Amino acid sequence: MAALLAVAMTYFFSNRIRLSRAQHATTGIVAAVNDMPSGATLTAKDVSLVDWPTNLPLAGSYDKIDDVVGKPLLYPVVAREPILKRDLGVEGSGIGISGKIPTGMRATAVKSNEIVGVAGFLYPGSRVDVMVTYTPPGGSSGPVTQTVLQNVEVLTAGQTIEPDPQGKPETVNVVTLLVSPEDSQKLQLASSQGVIQFVLRSGVDQKSVDLRPTHLEQLASDRAPAPPPVPGKKAPKRVAETKPVHTLEIIQGSKRTEEKF
Repeated sequence: MAALLAVAMTYFFSNRIRLSRAQHATTGIVAAVNDMPSGATLTAKDVSLVDWPTNLPLAGSYDKIDDVVGKPLLYPVVAREPILKRDLGVEGSGIGISGKIPTGMRATAVKSNEIVGVAGFLYPGSRVDVMVTYTPPGGSSGPVTQTVLQNVEVLTAGQTIEPDPQGKPETVNVVTLLVSPEDSQKLQLASSQGVIQFVLRSGVDQKSVDLRPTHLEQLASDRAPAPPPVPGKKAPKRVAETKPVHTLEIIQGSKRTEEKF
């Protein structure tokens, strides 16, 4: 009986030791040696392998130093922070803003000011709609305002490629937007035809809205807008407007006539 108990205890403790070792097993992942700013190109001296628990896998991490050497940092990192795929640009894409431009996209700069730039609250990473106010050819109907682009990412505000950590507003005169080649042409044409206005939107709002141009006469209209239709309810029939009738009685001797107008 004592021998059987000894065997059971040995199995129990050996199993606990094996589980403990498995829980504390580590693997090497690539991390920064020192604090590094965005735009810096990584070298072998800038990174090293650090221990990371195998039971807590880190998505997007690297296990080989050669996989990150030569690639630019899109975002700043601190010492011993793991380097992730989302932090790096394509090798050879350059430093600064060029490393943040995905393949097939373009960075287009637009002149701005404190008012047009949403009073200084445009930061890198903000999402905006782009409106233009211009006078169509002929100008018979006056100026119009039209939304030409929606849900566009701001790459830089002035020469800043990273948002202020304190959220402090900054007046800038140039904003760089990340757009497709087709949209870059629209943006250039819009900026040459009229006044550009940025409309700040929520970063989680990804929906595009079907908008019609706003004409000058819509601002001066004194008619109240019609209420939206109620689902399942028929719209009331419109009653034709009638003008008041005036009757004029004309007496000529014993003859009486009436004229209505």
